[in-house]
Amino acid sequence: MDRRLALAMLGTMGGMLLPVRARAQKAQLPSIGFLSTASPDLYSDRVVTFLQGLKELGYTEGQNVDILYRWAEGQSERLPGLAAELVQRQVSVIVAAGGTPSALAAKAATTTIPIVFGVATDPVAAGLVISLNRPGGNLTGILNLNVEVGPKRLELLHELLPKATVFAVLIDPTYRSVSDPFLRRVQAIAQSLGIQLHALNASSERDFDTVFAMLTRLRASGLIIAPGTLFSAESERLAALTVRHGVPAIFQYRPFVAAGGLISYGSSETEYYRLVGAYAARILKGEKPADLPVQQSTKVELLINLKTARLLGIAIPQALIARADEVIQ
Repeated sequence: MDRRLALAMLGTMGGMLLPVRARAQKAQLPSIGFLSTASPDLYSDRVVTFLQGLKELGYTEGQNVDILYRWAEGQSERLPGLAAELVQRQVSVIVAAGGTPSALAAKAATTTIPIVFGVATDPVAAGLVISLNRPGGNLTGILNLNVEVGPKRLELLHELLPKATVFAVLIDPTYRSVSDPFLRRVQAIAQSLGIQLHALNASSERDFDTVFAMLTRLRASGLIIAPGTLFSAESERLAALTVRHGVPAIFQYRPFVAAGGLISYGSSETEYYRLVGAYAARILKGEKPADLPVQQSTKVELLINLKTARLLGIAIPQALIARADEVIQ
């Protein structure tokens, strides 16, 4: 065979082998399955802070770790199938980032792959772990404060509307592990403040129009929105409805306020998802979920939309503005 032809053939074969080698190297990277009940647009800020938590412990997406994102788009019934898909892909760890439903779906899908969850409700009561200090099994994670600060949300609305005596709280009756403890806490503080509190149910977005019609009939002066997968996924629509119906409302996430909601008060997304990312990284380094105690995020953030306040005819006290972590003009 001609020497030049042979060299050319070897060069061609080498070029063909390079992608194969690259794929082989990529396949050897550890992988994280990111399972969420929401949609990627609503979780963009949280993904950034999650990646920051990973990076702080030496992991960068695409360089030394792969991340497989699975989004339920607000449809919790899709979670078991998405979790099973991640198990089939044999990911190194599953991050259940969509609250208790995604954590339970991941737990039902595997008893061997480590799982890091982020939840608002007591993970022991939810059956995720046997104790906070020694989780046991293959799950651990971060507990946020979004149920615990429920009373504070009512207090903030009461501070804005001190003469109001009727408020409502929106809960998802299908999300009882969160809505029940949240409602109990808010009812207790309402009673101490002499406020009449009405619980309104919404288990799908089709219920929203009925809820806001009921708010009008009840003459409720304000609305507290409980934590929930549905409400997080539909936070922008809920914000728009509160503005359209002239209802001062408070929720837990920045997207609600950015979309026109009056106030948000809840766990800092920056701290919360950074901690989730850090735990996922520690597991990739070889630590076991059973040995990592469930952490509680400690930082809360207050956001206020002054434009919405003006539309609703509410004067926000300067003292409250000074306490806010962010004010949207």
